[in-house]
Amino acid sequence: MSDSNTRTRARTRTTTDEEQTEEESETTSTACPECSGTLVVDDEHGETVCEDCGLVVETDEIDRGPEWRAFDSSEKDEKSRVGAPTTNMMHDKGLSTNIDWRDKDAYGNSLSGKQRQKMQRLRKWNERFRTRDSKERNLKQALGEIDRMASAVGLPENVRETASVIYRRALDENLLPGRSIEGVSTASVYAAARQAGVPRSLDEIDEVSRVEKSEIARTYRYVVRELGLEVAPADPESYVPRFASSLELSDEAEHRARQLLQNAKEQGVHSGKSPVGLAAAAVYAAALLTNEKTTQAAVSEVADISEVTIRNRYHELLEAEQGLPMA
Repeated sequence: MSDSNTRTRARTRTTTDEEQTEEESETTSTACPECSGTLVVDDEHGETVCEDCGLVVETDEIDRGPEWRAFDSSEKDEKSRVGAPTTNMMHDKGLSTNIDWRDKDAYGNSLSGKQRQKMQRLRKWNERFRTRDSKERNLKQALGEIDRMASAVGLPENVRETASVIYRRALDENLLPGRSIEGVSTASVYAAARQAGVPRSLDEIDEVSRVEKSEIARTYRYVVRELGLEVAPADPESYVPRFASSLELSDEAEHRARQLLQNAKEQGVHSGKSPVGLAAAAVYAAALLTNEKTTQAAVSEVADISEVTIRNRYHELLEAEQGLPMA
């Protein structure tokens, strides 16, 4: 019995000594042995150096980066030998294998007839394996719709990624029964654009969608409510840069349009008004105030609203401007 207790105490001391040794080695690896300063790794020279006293602690470290150098993005893409990063914009997150549709080998030579038949069979089975169940087929169709609509209204890649995540959440939480794939896809794009601060009007989304405007609005409200998405009310100022750019107005006119909208907010004119109409009227008024040529018809075409709305909001903005003390 005493021998057993002795062996147990010996093992406990050994374990304690090992833990103390590991802690000391960790402290040593992050602190300078001379001044106990912070150590930093210089990847360019393969050295570990103390920030405080400049002591070189380690040299000739292994460079785990690529062995080649690139001076621009196109050269980097040509030399890279790894695949694209994972993305939510593909139903399999980009982790599956794609077989090229061109019947050529690695050297660019055409394949024989027998090899072409073999590659066609491989493509068919590869496609079947990529979408093995109804959920994956649903996701593939929806993400294709999201990419198509986002491209049509000029949304950046980060918005497409967000829209894809929103749709995945809706699918995981079983929100699709009773609703069309196209409707939920459109609502995801609309919500993602507003979350990212690059909103598109419901009319713009309706033009590229395959469902009715009323269904888009209804599905959008349902998805936002059920997923608890934090979507702030659309700010008229977020539409100004796009409208000004499409009309080829100057930075001065864009800045003036923002001032008009800020004055309108202070006067409470924006309450209950369409943010698109306010933004269009502010851009039109700013163009006139900065002596730049544009017409109500041109603004109406860019903003996709009627000229009557522009005229009404235009007068309201100018009245709000005159109601504030001039700086």
